[in-house]
Amino acid sequence: MAESRTWSLKARVALAVGAVLILGGVVVLSVALSYGGRAAREAYDRLLLGAANDIAAAITIRDGAALVDMPASAFQMLALAPEDRIRYRVTGPDGATLTGSEDAPPPPERRAGGGPVFYDGALGTEPGRYVAVTRRFAERSFSGPVRVMVGQTLRARQALARDIAGGALAVLAAAGLAIGLFAWLATRSALRPLQRLGAALARRDPTDLTPITLPMPTEIAPVLGALNGFMGRLDRQVAATRNLIGDAAHQLRTPVAAIRAQAQDAQEEQDPARRARLLARIHERSIGLSQLLDRMLDRAMIIHRTDTAPRAAVDLRDVALEIYEALEDMPGGAMMRLELPPAPVVVRGDALSLVEAGKNLAANALAHGRAPIRIGVARDNRVVRLYVRDAGPGPGAAILEGMGARFASHAPGGAGLGLAIAREVAQSHGGTLRLGLCEDGFEAALSLPKAGA
Repeated sequence: MAESRTWSLKARVALAVGAVLILGGVVVLSVALSYGGRAAREAYDRLLLGAANDIAAAITIRDGAALVDMPASAFQMLALAPEDRIRYRVTGPDGATLTGSEDAPPPPERRAGGGPVFYDGALGTEPGRYVAVTRRFAERSFSGPVRVMVGQTLRARQALARDIAGGALAVLAAAGLAIGLFAWLATRSALRPLQRLGAALARRDPTDLTPITLPMPTEIAPVLGALNGFMGRLDRQVAATRNLIGDAAHQLRTPVAAIRAQAQDAQEEQDPARRARLLARIHERSIGLSQLLDRMLDRAMIIHRTDTAPRAAVDLRDVALEIYEALEDMPGGAMMRLELPPAPVVVRGDALSLVEAGKNLAANALAHGRAPIRIGVARDNRVVRLYVRDAGPGPGAAILEGMGARFASHAPGGAGLGLAIAREVAQSHGGTLRLGLCEDGFEAALSLPKAGA
């Protein structure tokens, strides 16, 4: 199957950082252009205003007429923008031009007033910026306002605005490069734990499924935990398969060899009575071998379901009822009794595994216990029990201590797997297998945590 490739984490981080920088650059550039234009306008408006005020201050009244002696300071201020062209005009109370260019536009009437008025207007073929300053005279020989209008082109303003925006853009570019470098270094540092994890996996032997113990950041720790959990489940499956193969090789060799030898003896036997006994023994051993195989396969299935079957809410009363119905037709099954509480007793688990474990407990009681056999469910604080009780005294303490181990059979014909299956089911559900005396006999029980406890 072809690998599904996607963008690397480094590429994704680089794309995200690049997108942020581009978007930020557009925003900062627009703001810088706006700010630069406003700053340049305010700076050169002050020059215009200073020049206009100098001209207005130089106006004198002689013989009833306003005279304008153009001050050098006004032109020195306007010379701070050497590439710009200038235009000025001074008008009397009647609007007639006293000095300057007739082409200098007056301020809009709606904006005219006592204070300085800034406005835009043409300066030849170029756009320009003007200021109008009004000086009022109230003398016997001359009375009324004299207006001074000074303008210049916008070349110096636009150059200053571009310089401000260019400086801001240069700072942004430098900051972007620094941010990109730091983001790349941070991404490399953040991805090092994943690289160490990959290297640790690559160095491992294929049969090594032990947990990986590496220090991991909080964000990557769940990945390592899930990986260790997966390897743990795989290890249990491999161990179960290995045990099944080993158990089959160990446990099946003897009965198969015995059946083969007895079949050969029966084939050579001439005495009909002795041949019949040999055939009966072969039949008994075949039944025992079949039961052993069934138990071994049941155990392998239970171990497999431990890690693969989904956990769901299970009412143990339903489990007990299914066990009862499965065994009531066995020898002695008619003597079994159900002891179920009226309210549900719920655990989270695999119903099939619980039923199989309970059937093994009940089958042991039927085969080796004393009637009556009782299958029931009980609740004890946060723990619930699926139990099988019989009226017998149970095995001795020495035998009881070893019960539950694989192939630890203490009864003739037993495979020694029933209690092992029950123990593994209990442990896979977070519980235990309890074997011991009770008030009126012997009890074998799956002690499990209650759902939600």
